[in-house]
Amino acid sequence: MKVKKFKILTYIFVVAIIIISCDEELEFREPTTTNGTVPQQVSEVTIENLPGKARITYTLPDDSNLLYVKATYTLSNGEVHEAKSSYFSDELLIEGFADTLAHEVEIVSVSRSEVASEPVFATIKPLEAPIWKVFRSIDIIDAFGGYNLSANNEHEEDISILILERNEFNEFEVDHFKSIYSSLADISSKIRGLDTLSYEFKIFVKDKWGNTTDTLIKTVKPIFETELSKENFEAFVLPGDAPQVTNGARLEYAWDDRLGWPYTSFTYQTAGGPDPHMITFDLGVTAKLSRFWYRPYPELNPSQFFYLTTMKQFEVYGSTSPSLDGALDDSWILLGAFTLDKPSGSPYGQDTPEDRAAGEAGFNFELDITAPKVRYIRIRCLENYAGGTAQSINELGIYGDPR
Repeated sequence: MKVKKFKILTYIFVVAIIIISCDEELEFREPTTTNGTVPQQVSEVTIENLPGKARITYTLPDDSNLLYVKATYTLSNGEVHEAKSSYFSDELLIEGFADTLAHEVEIVSVSRSEVASEPVFATIKPLEAPIWKVFRSIDIIDAFGGYNLSANNEHEEDISILILERNEFNEFEVDHFKSIYSSLADISSKIRGLDTLSYEFKIFVKDKWGNTTDTLIKTVKPIFETELSKENFEAFVLPGDAPQVTNGARLEYAWDDRLGWPYTSFTYQTAGGPDPHMITFDLGVTAKLSRFWYRPYPELNPSQFFYLTTMKQFEVYGSTSPSLDGALDDSWILLGAFTLDKPSGSPYGQDTPEDRAAGEAGFNFELDITAPKVRYIRIRCLENYAGGTAQSINELGIYGDPR
């Protein structure tokens, strides 16, 4: 009984100490050392000028009290910035410049007591800032229902390509949906859903330091796009095309607007052989094509879209007058070579809810905008998700301008 009472009292005492401790005001903590000795300077300073920045290297002083090295400099816009590096390093990166002028940098050693040394001065002269190369590389071309923008960000800097368009007050303002924020080397943006009107855009490039380029003015006129009527589609089987499986599949089921089995085009691996399987059909009209929409056939329950004969790597060809011997010759134009990646990256046969949602919605593949008009389509499966070459198409759609 006494032991139990002792434990209770001990517990109360500990809790009381915690409460008292929490009630105390936080004290300002001074540096762990009050050594007021001024540290020695860095020496043997060298400069490497880089695009929009400079790398400064130096020799650290033999000073056990040294904590870090600090550089202070002023950007082109007048803002004062600092760069710090611990005593484990012998370099500083001075960045954020938009010009190629000479800039003075003040470098000091700082002790553990936050005492700074006498400064050492260095002059840097940054190379052209990355935003300018990005700006000059911007290319915009009209596309079906919108436009394609590309640019090269050689140095992989964090940049923004800001797109401005007129608002309801006829004033230009940034459209964040169309603008691009990226650090990728190859920048690409494809805007769709625009009417076939003329759009005037203003475009400039900005970096994370607030530096901006000049402004590019560009007029875009999207190309008309519509889904081609599937009522005009017909099978156009050529020699060399893979046969359909014999338990219900038909080529025409690929565009019948019905989902599930047996309303599927499904080629037979054994009869079609190990080479890439091809199917061919007639659009019924000659059109300039924009994109190919593909919905895979789902296997099992729950649905596995990235499975068995779902096309993983495939090609789409077009022709106005194909060779009737079935040869994939100059009468066919390659409209696009594609890879269908699994969104989640999960193992084979383990589609996630994200994968199933993507499969149910289908996938759009943009066709070569520079290709001429075509009437006949050939789909060639190079590899399916099971590692074979047979292909299955639960439903497809072809888009473009048939006028």
